[in-house]
Amino acid sequence: MHTRRSLVILAGALALAAPAFAQQPTYRIGYQLPLTGNTAQYGQDFKNAAEIALERFGKAGKPFKVEIVFEDSRSDAKEGVAIARKFVDDKTIVGVLGDFTSGVSMAAAQVYKDAGMPQLSQTASHPDFVKISKWQFRNITTQAQEGPLNADWMWSQGYRKVAVIAEQSDWGQTVVSYFVDAFKAKGGQVTVSEMFNRGLADFRPIITKIARERPDAIYTGFFYEDGAQFLKQMKQLGATIPVHSTSAAYNQQLIALAGADADGMKLTATFLPNNPAANVQEFVSAWKARTNQEPGQFPAQAYDAVNIMLAALERAHPNVTRESLRDQLAATKEFPGVTGATTFDANREPAKQLMRAQVKGGVFAPIAN
Repeated sequence: MHTRRSLVILAGALALAAPAFAQQPTYRIGYQLPLTGNTAQYGQDFKNAAEIALERFGKAGKPFKVEIVFEDSRSDAKEGVAIARKFVDDKTIVGVLGDFTSGVSMAAAQVYKDAGMPQLSQTASHPDFVKISKWQFRNITTQAQEGPLNADWMWSQGYRKVAVIAEQSDWGQTVVSYFVDAFKAKGGQVTVSEMFNRGLADFRPIITKIARERPDAIYTGFFYEDGAQFLKQMKQLGATIPVHSTSAAYNQQLIALAGADADGMKLTATFLPNNPAANVQEFVSAWKARTNQEPGQFPAQAYDAVNIMLAALERAHPNVTRESLRDQLAATKEFPGVTGATTFDANREPAKQLMRAQVKGGVFAPIAN
C-alpha cells in the first residue's frame, strides 16, 4: 500500500506540473547549409557543431526550448533562395543561420531582407554580405581584414615579389584583391595572379608558371582539399617557394591529405584546437567524442554562431520576435566564443583577433606575433 500511495502522489505531482511544462515556449531557428554535393563535408561539420551547441544549451535549464531546422542548400544559390522563402513563410522560425558560401548566403539574404528575418552566417566573408540590409550578420573575419594583415606579415618577412593563386569564386576574388592592393601599396610586386576552379586535379601547370617567375613566396586562397593537392604537387615538382594562406585553409584534413608536404605552410586563423582556454577544450572534447576527429576553424565558427544566436534568444525572451532577436544580435558584445571574443560593430561586422600559425610536425602550431 505504501508503494502504491507513493506512486499516486508522484503521478499527482506530475499532473500538477504538466501545465507548467506545457507552457514552456519553443523557439525555432532555421539553418541552411550544404548537406549534399561537393561541399557537403562543411555542412555536415556545421550540423554537428550546431547539435553540440544545442545539446549543451538544452542541459542548462533555460525557461524555454530551442529547435534547429536544418535544410540542405547543396551550395546552390537557387536552392538557398527556396529555403529562405520556406523559412520566412514559417512563422515559428524567428532567425536563421547560414549559408556556407558567400554567394548562396547573399542570394538568400535578399529574401531575408524583404521579410525582416535575422540571418547570421558563420562563413560568408564577402565584404558586401552585411551591406545587404540590417538583417545580415556574420561572425567570421573578412578578406578586408585578412588580406592586409597577411600582406603586412609577408612583407615583414622580407618578401617583395609574390605570386597569388585563388579559387575562381566571389570569395577567391576578394582574397586576391584585398591582399594584392595592400601588398602593392607597400611597394611589393605581384609576379603571377592565377585563378582556378575548385576541385582542380592538376595544379602543376600553374606551379610551373609561378616557379618560372621566381617569386619570394606564394599567397593562396583555397580550402583544404585544393590546398592539400597544391602542396603535394609543389613537392612533386621540387618547388621550395614559401606558401602562405588564408584561414579558409585551416583544417586538420589538409594535413591528413598532404602529410609532410604541408609542413612549412603559414596561415592566419581565429581558432586553434591546442588553445588551453577552458571553453575551447570543452568544445574540442565534445567534437572528438562526436566525430573522432579534431575540429577545424569552420566547425568552431559554426559552434560560435549557434551560441551567439542562442544567447541573443535568451536576452530577447520572453518577447521573442524576428525584430527583437535582430536587435539582440546587434547588441552582442564580447561574446566568449571558441574563436575569440565577438562584438558586432555598427555594420554588424565582428571585431575578432586573428592568430598566426604554421604547419609543423603534423600540427598547426601558433606563431608568436
